[in-house]
Amino acid sequence: MSVNVISKRENSPGYTPVGEPVGIQWLLTGIALLFVGVFLILPLVAIFGQAFAKGTAFYMAAISQPDTLAAIRLTLLTAFIAVPLNMVFGLAAAWAVARFDFRGKNFLITLIDIPFAISPVVSGLMYVLLFGRQSWLGPWLASVDLKIIFAVPGIVLATVLVTFPFIARELIPLMQAQGSEEEEAALVLGANGRQTFWRVTLPNIKWGLLYGVILCNARAMGEFGAVSVVSGHIRGLTNTIPLQVEILYNEYNFTAAFAVASLLALLALVTLAVKSAVEWKSVHLKQETGEIKNGNCNSECK
Repeated sequence: MSVNVISKRENSPGYTPVGEPVGIQWLLTGIALLFVGVFLILPLVAIFGQAFAKGTAFYMAAISQPDTLAAIRLTLLTAFIAVPLNMVFGLAAAWAVARFDFRGKNFLITLIDIPFAISPVVSGLMYVLLFGRQSWLGPWLASVDLKIIFAVPGIVLATVLVTFPFIARELIPLMQAQGSEEEEAALVLGANGRQTFWRVTLPNIKWGLLYGVILCNARAMGEFGAVSVVSGHIRGLTNTIPLQVEILYNEYNFTAAFAVASLLALLALVTLAVKSAVEWKSVHLKQETGEIKNGNCNSECK
């Protein structure tokens, strides 16, 4: 009796797998699309529209100014340093959390989440209090002529702090879900630690690692709050792309500000495209692996 009722419901025109009417689905989908259009698509259209408001020649002139080119170089340099450092830390932290039980494990996980819980401005202020002229380390840094605050090292440190959870947080649940059976089997078969990492662990986590690197790189290039505190806003020296946008906007050079901001918007779109490609590739490989395993099982069962 219950089977017949379910089959009748499935054949009804308004039936959906979740049991909601089709009208509710269309309503929720419309609300989501409206929200995305108003808060995402329209701002992107406005940015590119304002960037090219005075023509392509003005746009190229705006992004080729010496201060803007210096900001682009500093942004790329900061990401080039911060992302590999966070990749090493993320791998080490994920390995420790997922593979070992030790005292202070929960405390380590809490420390990893701290940049998500505090404002980036507070993160930058911590470095000012630690390495500024009035700090305990200030006189010693001045004596050895080592400048961290209002210089490139401070920008790199602030960026590393606000971005280091991304890779670790991608890898920890992935490695915990995969378990350590394959690595233990490799060790039993005679592989050493280095061979196990490169031939077993890394291939299993490569897509999660790449996904974390993409997110980390996007945040590193777009970071504003922490970098703004430690940079000093020195033109041509300590301004990244977001800070250069702020300066141009405050000077009422709106078209140039939108032109430089369009570089960050373009970076976001490229990051989104790469992220989607990585997700699609990961899901596709999982489906292929599942089909192969099922095929092997079926052949063996026969």
